[in-house]
Amino acid sequence: MMSDALLSSLRIAGAAMAAQSIRMRVASENLANMNSTSTLPGGDAYRRKIVGFEEATEEASGVKVIEPASVDYDWSPLRTEYNPGHPAADADGNVKLPNVDMMIELADTREANRSYLANIQVIRMARDAISATIDLLKT
Repeated sequence: MMSDALLSSLRIAGAAMAAQSIRMRVASENLANMNSTSTLPGGDAYRRKIVGFEEATEEASGVKVIEPASVDYDWSPLRTEYNPGHPAADADGNVKLPNVDMMIELADTREANRSYLANIQVIRMARDAISATIDLLKT
């Protein structure tokens, strides 16, 4: 039935919007901590986080949706900077800095935002189709 397909579209778009919201939150968290160092001498700085996605089946409807599977750490090397006066400096005067790249986070945020907005359009179009169908049934 056509209405089942439209309702499935709404469920898929809603799940995608929720997933992209988490992606934007994680990228924002990375940006907010891009200068966060350890409070202990020689300690590790903030590590960039990344979101992993997976396909899932919604139990109630049987619709396949995308959802966040995990938020993991990016284990690429931390940056180091020579700054012997910093409280987090090791014995050699080096400070570990986060492995966050502003350009990557901004690009990830922009991509998540575009995907979120595209799914809003899907919801609008499905809603319009459902409304048109209801109007036809009224006549």
